[in-house]
Amino acid sequence: MQKSRAMRVGSLLVGLTLVAAACGSDDDAATTTDAPADTEAPAVTEAPADDAPAADGADGILRLGGILPETGNLAFLGPPEFAGVELAVADVNAAGGVLGNDVEWLPGDSGDNGEVANATVDRLLAEDVDGFIGAASSGVSLTVIDKITQAGKVHFSPANTSPTFTDYDDNGLYFRTAPSDVVQGAALADIMIADGAASATFLVLNDAYGTGLLEYTQGPFEAQGGAVDLAEIYDPKAENFDDVVAKAVDADSDAIVIIGFDETSKILTGLIENGVGPADKLVYGTDGNMGNALASAFDDPTVLAGMRGTLPGVDVAGELQDFRDQLDGIDPDLEDYSYAAESYDTVVIMALAATVAGSDDGVAIGAEINDVTRGGEKCTTYADCLALATAGTDFDYDGVSGPLEFRDEGEPTQASILILEFDETGAIVVKGAVQGSVEV
Repeated sequence: MQKSRAMRVGSLLVGLTLVAAACGSDDDAATTTDAPADTEAPAVTEAPADDAPAADGADGILRLGGILPETGNLAFLGPPEFAGVELAVADVNAAGGVLGNDVEWLPGDSGDNGEVANATVDRLLAEDVDGFIGAASSGVSLTVIDKITQAGKVHFSPANTSPTFTDYDDNGLYFRTAPSDVVQGAALADIMIADGAASATFLVLNDAYGTGLLEYTQGPFEAQGGAVDLAEIYDPKAENFDDVVAKAVDADSDAIVIIGFDETSKILTGLIENGVGPADKLVYGTDGNMGNALASAFDDPTVLAGMRGTLPGVDVAGELQDFRDQLDGIDPDLEDYSYAAESYDTVVIMALAATVAGSDDGVAIGAEINDVTRGGEKCTTYADCLALATAGTDFDYDGVSGPLEFRDEGEPTQASILILEFDETGAIVVKGAVQGSVEV
């Protein structure tokens, strides 16, 4: 089967279209999952200057290594991501594997800093993996991307959302199934305007994820007539957030947006004590804090009632019940499903790319990844796509996480952004979705 891959040429973003989907009622809204996150991490390493490495690492067995959060502030994201990967590996192997062999999965911890992630990457490179799945955090991925891609391995994240990756110099070897925060930011801005917010205060953790999402939310919010009274960038490791809270109180905006991770509970506690919590103001979160982990930080989670926010992804618990049941079969203790679908699709896409390439070499796989998600006969399972590939038919994998349709930069051009809200009991529910697309 003949497939070609266009060279990466930097960001080709020329437009963004957001269409609001019908929102469910409180009665029929489904419980959703913990939000994905991108933790604080060391500064971005320098982009590689060398030419792309040669394709010479094949041995006939597709080995995938994990850099997913088993420990650290993002450990709540680990279970659904690991379950998604493990389910996909099982499905691929049940359908015949890749190149006649079973896919091998070597899990590893990303932690929430570059030190843990780099140690994991070093170990897995020594074990000759062909591709890496992770990290969940954009900041953590930026500490290892050069090491991985310069080694001629695929770096594929199910949860990175920072726009930094769109035109990063990665030798054509970095990919993600999560959409860029260009989409999430525009969706959040739309929701705020629709809710009647004329002014906003943004409280934002200082890392690539936080400042990037701020930029892509603030711009669309202001473009629709909203005024940003304050954009406070904070250190998520600060001993306390009294000064951050005080500035938000003084700003007295219609809405407060918190772009953060587990420190969000401390900030919210201060806001509530000062009478500017969800009961008093429009309060919004994003994918880093809208989830069960936030509610569990409060003795009385009802104080979160009315807080709204966004989460890139699909409603696994409410709309993909068969997939959810399969995930539960992998891990019966799962409570959340964030990025499980995206993790599943990373495995299937790499397996299909290796099949098309006829090689498990990372460079050869990377050259085929974009095209297996676009421009052929639709198929939705590894087994069905494999049959088409074997017959020499050009195919287009539509994943569990959506239609994907990767652009040349290695990321989806179509995405679903869930609208979430804490109900009167403090439980998080899906209130609807926004369908986003990136025009190229």
